Amino acid sequence: MNVLVVGISHRTADVGVLERVTLAPGELPTVLARLLAQPYVREALVVSTCNRVEVYAVVASFHGGLSDVGTVLAERAGVQVSELADRLYAHYGTDAVRHAYRVAAGLDSMVVGESQILGQMRDAYTAAAELGVAGRMLHELAQQALRVGKRVHAETGIDRAGQSVVSAALDLGLAGEPAAGKKALVLGAGAMGALALATLHRAGVTDLLVSNRTAAKAVHLAATHGATAAPVDDLPALLGEVDIVVSATASPGRVITSVPERIAPLLILDLAVPHDVDRSVADHPAVTLIDIDRLRSGGATAGAADVALAEDIVSAEVDAFVAWHRGSDVAPTVAALRTRADEVVTAELRRLGSRATGLTDAQRAEVAKSMHRIVQRLLHEPTVRVRQRAAEPGGEQYANLLRELFDLPEPLDVPGALEAGPE
Repeated sequence: MNVLVVGISHRTADVGVLERVTLAPGELPTVLARLLAQPYVREALVVSTCNRVEVYAVVASFHGGLSDVGTVLAERAGVQVSELADRLYAHYGTDAVRHAYRVAAGLDSMVVGESQILGQMRDAYTAAAELGVAGRMLHELAQQALRVGKRVHAETGIDRAGQSVVSAALDLGLAGEPAAGKKALVLGAGAMGALALATLHRAGVTDLLVSNRTAAKAVHLAATHGATAAPVDDLPALLGEVDIVVSATASPGRVITSVPERIAPLLILDLAVPHDVDRSVADHPAVTLIDIDRLRSGGATAGAADVALAEDIVSAEVDAFVAWHRGSDVAPTVAALRTRADEVVTAELRRLGSRATGLTDAQRAEVAKSMHRIVQRLLHEPTVRVRQRAAEPGGEQYANLLRELFDLPEPLDVPGALEAGPE
């Protein structure tokens, strides 16, 4: 078993393709179940954001796992695998661990250093764990990736430029003009909507509206951010009253298809995948439309020194994870060796009991204690050494050697050594 990441992101595809693969929250259980139904997939979690969809899976083989995951993603997009293949990327073994850590650290984000991805990865793991499709390997990978992401943000200055996607889009759209004094409308009451309200408030926007298909959610979100809830049916009129619109809904269709003919300059930030705003809206002379495609080429970047330090942290943490993984591989074999030793001692004690009938219960107990102590002492140093050696490159050979020397059974479900590339 090994870790495989298969994904599609802002780096490999335009929004038109991304929005066909992106999952709405309610679709995640079905997709995870579909992944686990594939012959080579043993564990899975899916990270789906406005600019990436990635499947993290534990698979029985690289090629089989890649085919399985690619099939599910293609089904989701409604295309043949061959049509999607050029837009997919894959990381396997050690490379998959490195990719997970870089994503969590914000190094692979559209806005380098942004920290929103940490929450999105945490949500992806939580959902997979609750559905019972993330096992030991993905649990460890997810927990370590989240820790590494936090460490990078704490020990480097990467988030000085690591704005949220909302901040980057707002800066790009305003082009230096202050946001203070403007009136803004946020469409959507999910995580991105909450982030948009917080970002706008920090930017000095005090006249804030929020609208959502479920009115109760809009009221709740507005109350927590000092905003006013507005009925979604009032959207056409609201577009003529505000200066900024941030649209981040989970709607499968377009939310804004037109704007009033006579409006003041209007900045629309379409941060949804699929698009919330029809492209024709940008033809209105008073509208400035910033979407994910536009943001991709205009986002902020972190300083080279901060990025280099972050990459160094990631590399060291990857090495530590690989060492842990190699060491964990030998654990079932060591346990099997100790079990075999206990079986031998038990058999010998039974044989001794049938012959030495004159021994008292106390004497029998002392003999048993001594025999167990001798065996444990004999095994202690070799098992400590084999764990140490197993954590080194090529360490899987030590577990193999133990099994061969002592005729131990093969572990039933051991992930296997992490590799740098395909099998």
